[in-house]
Amino acid sequence: PTSYETDPDHLGTVYCKTPYNPSSPLVQYALMIDAGSTGSRIHVYKFHNCGPSPAYEYEVFKMIKGGLSSYKGRPEEAAKSLDVLLDTAMQTVPESLRKCTPVQVKATAGLRLLGAADSADILAAVRRRLREEYPFPIADEDDQGVMIMDGKDEGVYAWITANYLLDTIRADSPVGAPTYAVLDLGGASTQIVFQPIFKQDDAVGLADGDHKYELKFGGKKHVLYQHSYLGYGLMRARESVHRLVEFMASIRTNKGGREEIGNPCLARGTKRTVGLSGDEVSRPRNVTMVGEDVGGFEACNRIVQLVMAKDAICETKPCSFDGVYQPSILDTFPQGKILLLSYFYDRLQPLLPPTIPGSTQSQDPITVSSLASLAQTVCLGPSEWNKAFAGNPTALEELEGRPEHCLDLTFMHALLRLGYEFGDERTVEIGKQIDGTELGWCLGAAIAMVGGDLRCKA
Repeated sequence: PTSYETDPDHLGTVYCKTPYNPSSPLVQYALMIDAGSTGSRIHVYKFHNCGPSPAYEYEVFKMIKGGLSSYKGRPEEAAKSLDVLLDTAMQTVPESLRKCTPVQVKATAGLRLLGAADSADILAAVRRRLREEYPFPIADEDDQGVMIMDGKDEGVYAWITANYLLDTIRADSPVGAPTYAVLDLGGASTQIVFQPIFKQDDAVGLADGDHKYELKFGGKKHVLYQHSYLGYGLMRARESVHRLVEFMASIRTNKGGREEIGNPCLARGTKRTVGLSGDEVSRPRNVTMVGEDVGGFEACNRIVQLVMAKDAICETKPCSFDGVYQPSILDTFPQGKILLLSYFYDRLQPLLPPTIPGSTQSQDPITVSSLASLAQTVCLGPSEWNKAFAGNPTALEELEGRPEHCLDLTFMHALLRLGYEFGDERTVEIGKQIDGTELGWCLGAAIAMVGGDLRCKA
């Protein structure tokens, strides 16, 4: 079975009649709630214990818009917002297994940016509601059960998920199978995780630090490089660009004001009212920005370069951007495959040519340079869209009313080319699901959860 609907026995499994370890249940469900910055999602996973470690079968997925961080000062409402997700879990997990089905709620960058007091109140309210209203035990309740997840775990779990589903890190994976680099672009943060390969005569290797993650999985040891860039998710990058554009406009005019501001990161011929949050010197405000005729990919790219702080002080060399150490992709990951997740997929997939029948791949491979070409076209505005995407109504529908697509694509290209320093002809893949399973960090975290010490609810 590859889905809940095709599973002939939700209480059992087609893979065996008895568990490998008599003390383990035959099947195990697990619930992972991803409380992201723009919405919350639940993954209901089914595993079986026919082998020495839990093996994944399929998932049931549901999402809602509006993250926990949108309920600042209203913790009880934040907790209740997850009810629709937990109702999906109640409908999926057989009643007799619910008290032994662990749940975790892992909040990501949105709550990290909310502030310690407000985020703590929301997490406490979520804990109470899970304990009082639902039969599922909170896994690692004292420590990891309901929490703001560390950015490095977010990236590494996404790496586990992708490489598990792509069969490069399982115990029975082909020997020498190259792993994928995983780049995840969220709303508030972005992560990169890959397994660098150093030459035998390289005495330095991977420098020690928080970026170094040693993972034992599938009977093998993997030494990973990881980093989570808080503030460089797509929504935060947008606001940083808009702030910089407004600041430069105020210098040019030497005055404040509500007049329209030209923004080269909006597609030509478009207009957008942008909300800017307050800071130490200004209050929250709305600013009307227009795509200038002189704007476009090159002009927007210059602004994005300033936001990315490529020239920041690099204490441990080499660096990617914002002064962050990263081993050279060209030297240590020259041939490995690259998988782009989350907003990378959401923004790119509708604009690509139709897929090959029977495949998830588009007709033409995506390269870093082809992403730049796509951004150039999108930044030229509606008149160019109608010509470039004449045979792709999905692309035209996606672009309609979204002038910031120019900014989004330019930023994505800058992350790959300027930030991580992938070559122009480097091929990348985008992904959202593999065999019906959502990519991202959740499955990796659930695999770690069901492999730990599980306790049933009384």
